[in-house]
Formats: sequence, C-alpha cells, structure tokens
Amino acid sequence: MERIMGGGVFQMVLASAGLLLLYRILVRLRPGTALQDAVVVITGGSSGLGKECARVFHAAGARLVLCGRDAGRLQQVIQELTDSSTGSQRQTYTPCSVTFDLADTDTVDRAAEEILKCYGHVDVLINNAGISYRGNILDTNLSVQRDVMETNYFGPIALTQALLPSMVQRRSGHIVVISSVQGKMAIPYRSAYAASKHATQAYFDCLRAEIERYGIPVTVISPGYIRTSLSLNAVTGDGSKYGVLDKTTASGRDPLDVARAVLRAVRQRSKDVVLAGPLPSLALYLRTLWPALFFKLMSSRARKEQKPKDE
Repeated sequence: MERIMGGGVFQMVLASAGLLLLYRILVRLRPGTALQDAVVVITGGSSGLGKECARVFHAAGARLVLCGRDAGRLQQVIQELTDSSTGSQRQTYTPCSVTFDLADTDTVDRAAEEILKCYGHVDVLINNAGISYRGNILDTNLSVQRDVMETNYFGPIALTQALLPSMVQRRSGHIVVISSVQGKMAIPYRSAYAASKHATQAYFDCLRAEIERYGIPVTVISPGYIRTSLSLNAVTGDGSKYGVLDKTTASGRDPLDVARAVLRAVRQRSKDVVLAGPLPSLALYLRTLWPALFFKLMSSRARKEQKPKDE
C-alpha cells in the first residue's frame, strides 16, 4: 500500500497545491468585512506578532483592547500607536488595555469583564499570546508540560468561553486564534508546544462547527517560523529559559507580514489559514499522504538534533 501511495504522492501534492492556490486567489477576490470602528481584542499585544497585529488593526480603524501581563509595555505600545495616528486620514482610536496573565485562568473571567467594559462588546477576539518550548521529553518535568498547556491552550479557551456568550447574544463576533504549523504536525524537541497547538486546533475546529449557526466565524491561523523573540523566551525541560535565537526563527517570516495576513483572514472570514513556506507545506502533505516517509524524516531530524540548542 505504501508503495502505491509513494508512486503518485508527488502528483497528488502538486494537484492539491494547485487547488489550494486557486482557492486562495478566489478568497482574496471576495469583498472583505469592514473593520472601521470594530472592537478588536488582542492578547499578547505588547510585543512580537501581537504588537504588529495592533499596528495593522489600529491603522484599519479598529477600536483596540490590548491585553498582556506588563502594563508598562502595553502603555508603550498604545503611545506608539497614538503617535502614529497623527495626520492619518482614517478615523483611529486610542486603544484600551487590560492587564492579566493568561496562564492564570482564575483571573480570566475578571479580565473578560474589564474587556467588555471598554466598549460594551467585542467584535473580534484574537487569541495571540503564547509560549514556546525546547527540550527532550525524557528530561522534561511534567509541570513544564502543564505550564505550556495553561498558556497556549487553557488560557485562550478560557477567555474565548468568557467572551463568547456576549457574542452569541448579539449574533455577532469573530473568534481568531494564532496556532502554528506545529498544531498540524509535530517535530522533535517541541513536544509541549506541539501538543498545546494540536489541542488548540482541535478545540477551535469544534467551536467553529458548534457556533456557525449564530453567525460567528472561527479562524485558525497556523504560521511557520516568525522572526520574533519566541524562541528566546521558550521554556526548557526544567522550566528555565531557552535563551537562544534559533536559526529557523531568525530567518523566519517578518511579523508585520504575518499581521497583515491575519488582517486579511479576518476581513475574509477565513476558516483555516496556513502561513508556511514550501518545505513546511510539503511536510504537511506528507504527514497526510505519505506518513511513513514523514515519520522517517522526523526520526532523522531527531538524531541530528540530539542537543536542541545546537539547532
């Protein structure tokens, strides 16, 4: 059976890629949702991709609610956005901010109340905040696995479920989550991160189906590597900081480009968006169409990366 699959797999990949390209072109031609005056909540809004999302949605005229753990850094972003609005022909608004730790799910309900007090409702929730992980499973404490899940999975779903009733009541809203290509396939030395993103993908796929009848779209964005400090701030097996800027991260996609892609996805009410280069995209197809080869490639990668920090 695997030989049969192997004989035509590349033709299937090429055909699928062609259909995907055609679909993306057709989607871009559709009229998009207006974001002027829309209330957009962004978690992890003080740095990295969240900060760039704040820039592009602010420039589009959205009323922002920026969330994060550091009130000072949030205020700095707000000041930068306010300064950038000088002379703008579009109506823009000074963002609000709500400070809380997404990993502490006991504080999420209170944070949701504060978010709703800003403008009375939420039009778009962008679950962006997250943490990465680097480590060998054999050397990783279970507490680290739990901590990554708290931030990347339980935090976003807690905030989503806290804000969702108000969207259902209005029959209006849009849920967005920044997942990862690693939510669709797993690579060595990323177990906690990949597991949290797989859980995220599954949860929001279920949510999409369940709330479609209320007219509330759910968008899962799955980027590849982005040029941010995510790997620097990643945790290791004992909970300490990884502290290394991986080559793959350093050569990753510009976060502003990814933020613009998020903006397009919201405007087009896209369901599932993969933002990855040719090799990760090919790997995704291999994982589905030729899993035996994919597993061999991952085993080979694991052997080459016996010490993940040497990546």
